Amino acid sequence: MTQLVDFHVQLSATPRGARLGRVLAIEQLRAWGLPLEGPAQIIAELAANAVTHGRVAGRDFRLGMSVAPGLLLIEVTDTRSDRIPEIRDPGRGLVLVTSLADRWGVREGPAPWKVVWAEVDL
Repeated sequence: MTQLVDFHVQLSATPRGARLGRVLAIEQLRAWGLPLEGPAQIIAELAANAVTHGRVAGRDFRLGMSVAPGLLLIEVTDTRSDRIPEIRDPGRGLVLVTSLADRWGVREGPAPWKVVWAEVDL
């Protein structure tokens, strides 16, 4: 993927950090002139999951976005690689991500990190 622009921010693994990440990401999407609604919902869900299910006391999470020709990549990194997200409840959580993203998945980083990513075709 040829990366054109990117955005990365490290945030506290708290509900406030998740909200701040969403606000900052939406402003960045707006500055890039990209669609807001679907990506904003994906970001909100992945950030909320990071602070709810991926939280380790004293450790932050990271939100990143990259734009390449025709593609927006959203990545949320947390420090709970032992907790791999799954789709569980219809109509909630990652079901929303699945419906809004063109692709999504999880990759392991160096222990103890994992990255949950979603791609949106532009």
